[in-house]
Amino acid sequence: ASQLGSKLVGALYVLDEPTIGLHSRDSDRLIKTLKDLRDLGNTIIVVEHDEDTIFASDYIIDIGPGAGVHGGEIVESGWVEDLLTAKKNTSKSITVEYLRGEKAIEIPEKRRIQDKGWLRVRNANIFNLKKLSTDVPLGNLVVLTGVSGSGKSTLLKCILGLLRPQKGSIELFGKDIRKFKDWSKIGFVSQKAN
Repeated sequence: ASQLGSKLVGALYVLDEPTIGLHSRDSDRLIKTLKDLRDLGNTIIVVEHDEDTIFASDYIIDIGPGAGVHGGEIVESGWVEDLLTAKKNTSKSITVEYLRGEKAIEIPEKRRIQDKGWLRVRNANIFNLKKLSTDVPLGNLVVLTGVSGSGKSTLLKCILGLLRPQKGSIELFGKDIRKFKDWSKIGFVSQKAN
């Protein structure tokens, strides 16, 4: 991060998925910083899946077509504006098809709602959590979102029992989560590389 603020000129910046874990507000700020660095005469190479970052780029190199042994080839490369505005998409890039709106992930008309119980957080008070109370429906995909530093990871660590709120409680199936016995059904995937 300090390198991005140094305002070097004629440098090469290489970033590997810099928007991971960022709120869209913070991603917008990062994109502006990257554009400012480019405008100073720098080269910025970014590995990224974030659509806003891809749209903000000048040039795209799409590698694929699949993952692992099915990848490793240049599927498409070109100026983003040219790829998006071409009358016909002649690329074999799935990424370009999505960016052009030719492919989309369909959102179901009716979402599955399952009642498998609730994880209840009551008046949790630790670090930046201030008397936080919420209910988390079990058996569903639940997203914690908010700006960086708002308490998302702290809440997750409390749910996992890695942190204990100074005040308040976290209950699973009506029992204090610290008394929960079957931890084999709870997994944690950190964003940090080990």
